Amino acid sequence: MLTPLARAQQQNQLARPQSVADAAPLSLQDAIRLGLEHNYDIRLSRTDEEIARNNVTRGNAGQLPVVDAGLTRTYNLNYSRQQVGSANPSVVRGGQSNALVGNAGVTWTIFDGFGMFIAYDRLRALQQSQQQLTRATVEETVENISNAYYDVVRQSGKIKSLEEALAIGQQRIDLTQAQVDVGVSAKVEVLTARVDFNADRSLLIQQQELLTTAKITLNNLLGRTPTTDFRPSDSIVVARSLSQEAIQQDIAVKNPRLQQARVGLQIANYDRRLIRASRFPRLDLNGNYGLTRNINNNFILNSRTNTGDPISTVTTNTNRVYGPNYGFTIALPVFNGFNNRRLEQNARVAESQSQLALEQTNLSLSTEAAQAFAQYQNRLQLLQLEEDNITLARQNVAIALERYRLGLLTPIVLREAQLSQIAAATRLLDIRFQAKQAELALRRLSGSLVQETAAQP
Repeated sequence: MLTPLARAQQQNQLARPQSVADAAPLSLQDAIRLGLEHNYDIRLSRTDEEIARNNVTRGNAGQLPVVDAGLTRTYNLNYSRQQVGSANPSVVRGGQSNALVGNAGVTWTIFDGFGMFIAYDRLRALQQSQQQLTRATVEETVENISNAYYDVVRQSGKIKSLEEALAIGQQRIDLTQAQVDVGVSAKVEVLTARVDFNADRSLLIQQQELLTTAKITLNNLLGRTPTTDFRPSDSIVVARSLSQEAIQQDIAVKNPRLQQARVGLQIANYDRRLIRASRFPRLDLNGNYGLTRNINNNFILNSRTNTGDPISTVTTNTNRVYGPNYGFTIALPVFNGFNNRRLEQNARVAESQSQLALEQTNLSLSTEAAQAFAQYQNRLQLLQLEEDNITLARQNVAIALERYRLGLLTPIVLREAQLSQIAAATRLLDIRFQAKQAELALRRLSGSLVQETAAQP
């Protein structure tokens, strides 16, 4: 004979997906690993970081010489007519000529007000800024993945709580039916028990929908097919020893958003110094090696006829010039409509804006940390309360069920005890999830979420 819990689980198969038991287990560590590999936000940020890293070169900063080489070859097919005085013209049809021009040149900037060195430092700062942005994206994505994973755990826990309620409801039906069979209870009480049982099954079906939605959300963050099924293998364990002072210290040192704002201030400083460098003279060294060769058809007047008409012949003339040349160029900015002064003033304003952005980021992070820590402390107190409360609720249901078995309790009181247990279990799961959310927010703000997550077994 089946136990009430087994009978309730058998009846719940219509409300539960058939693939749940066969779904592969998924730990939080595996979920984070998949997210770091396949999440699109992280992948896009890493490509931006790769571009910034590729840009950090001496050549991009203007410190290396520029070498150019060129070769030009032209061919001409000409129709020529030459006439001297009243003599008969000399005509050449299909005269050919060609030219070959080749050169290789180098230009090397020796001095530009140290702008090339400032530009190189700016490129390195841009790389650091993108690295911090990627790190912030990773931290925020890991937090989102963890929250989504623990939400699946929470929704799964609510399903287990409802299954326990259904098992109690099935016992109530069995006991009531037995009382009806011996004539100590009315059939209406059996019907009422079944109505309450079906109401709990309805809640279970709705909870299954919430669980499916939570799984789809997590799969999206992991870059997987939304319908991929899995079973969470980790539970929600809340750390209870976080210190507000330690969190604030870690924010000042390791928070990637704050570090990015500091690098942004450095970049603004480099921009201003680059504009100032444009006020200095610019010295370039130039070198070139060229080759020029021309082959042309020429008319040459050799003699005259007896009548005095000129006699000309067409000859080929070859001209070749080649050799190196070198020198230097000095450019001195004199006046450009006060544009340099305007640009430098705007750069100073941009630098002040970056300073304000840094202060705003610092204040925003401190505020967010204070709010998260206050929520963290509050949820820890509620968590302890609800952990004690769920024990009392389960004891109350067990006592009520036994008293109902002995006929010492009405169905209404038993139902109230059952609903109290469901509510207590739901509150416990919600409070535990909210406490974990606050903990994850604090770890993300302190810049230690990824390292601590990676260290977990």
